[in-house]
Amino acid sequence: MWDQALQDLSEPGATAALWLCVALTCINLVGIAVAALRIGRRNGASVFPSAAPISLVRPVCGVEAFSEELLTRGFHLAHPDYELIFCVAHGADPIVPLLERLIAAHPRVPARLIVGDERISDNPKLNNCVRGWEAARHDWVVLADSNVAMPPDYLQQLQAAWRPNTGLVCSTPIGARPAGLFAAVECAFLNTLQARWQYTGEALGLGFAQGKSMLWHKPFLEARGGIRALASEIAEDAAATKLVRAAGAQVHLVAVPFDQPLGQRTLAEVWSRQLRWARLRRVTFPLFFAPEIGCGPLLPFAAALAAAPSIPLAGLLLGLTGLWYGAEIALAVRARWYRHPRLLLAFLIRDALVPALWVSAWLRGAIVWRGNPMDIRTKASEPSRRNPWRRPRPRASAA
Repeated sequence: MWDQALQDLSEPGATAALWLCVALTCINLVGIAVAALRIGRRNGASVFPSAAPISLVRPVCGVEAFSEELLTRGFHLAHPDYELIFCVAHGADPIVPLLERLIAAHPRVPARLIVGDERISDNPKLNNCVRGWEAARHDWVVLADSNVAMPPDYLQQLQAAWRPNTGLVCSTPIGARPAGLFAAVECAFLNTLQARWQYTGEALGLGFAQGKSMLWHKPFLEARGGIRALASEIAEDAAATKLVRAAGAQVHLVAVPFDQPLGQRTLAEVWSRQLRWARLRRVTFPLFFAPEIGCGPLLPFAAALAAAPSIPLAGLLLGLTGLWYGAEIALAVRARWYRHPRLLLAFLIRDALVPALWVSAWLRGAIVWRGNPMDIRTKASEPSRRNPWRRPRPRASAA
């Protein structure tokens, strides 16, 4: 039996297929290991000015399952000096009465609501932030989505990641409190896949901005066109990444990323959200998006087995799959992210969706966000014409 197994695996097709799968597994295991070492640890000493006041700008749109809880958290931050600025595009938005009630209930926290956006781009969230950014009284500004679960030391955690060569500090979203299988699939995308590669990239000096939480030094961005410069790309975080790299600075991540409560999710909602993000990545960073087809084991392993079918190869591929997913579960445990027996099924569903998402991202360009059609074609701009993939040279901090 073993002689037959070795003979099957010695054929050129089986050997090539096996080594390809081993290589992909090793790449992913290295990424998981790097992320596991990075998450929870500060990457050097912070140079953020002590007790510097901060403006916290939060674009809001509509009422969601966790809106009241998450917006209320912003009034209970442990920072000694900060202001809250809520931005809503339309006065008739159903979130407005909730915001007015929260502001009235917390008079000790300087807070205000700005109604009306500025149409500087096809990105509705960026348009909604412009007036808030311009109204911010402090030199340090955080742009934070309304569905970020802010711990009491939220601002201090962002500050702690500021280094001498930092141009921007961000946090990737971590899926938390999922209700149902497809919300667990969203966790599988957000946590051990996307957040893992975010931290791996940052550890290698290739940090990418994430629009969920962004800490800016306002003079740094104003010297490069201000918040309107982020309209150079359809995704403000992609524009931020390229702007920071063009300035010779780096994007850094917080030591522990912040949660995003998910609640209930349907398969259609997961597909729509992941497809939108995939298309944005394909347009803004195509060279980094192209290898994503190999970020899960199902497609390459199935292709290898189809090219050289044999029982020994199937057994080895099954072992590699177990190693791959076991490492992802270990990362979730290490980082204290969502972990549940259904997570393994969520991994399988996620990796079955990855090839379809990848192909769909290349075939179509239009996306819809909150009912808004968006043109995702890359715009010509000075930062985007420069090489966005180069590793930046260290320079003095903008602070």
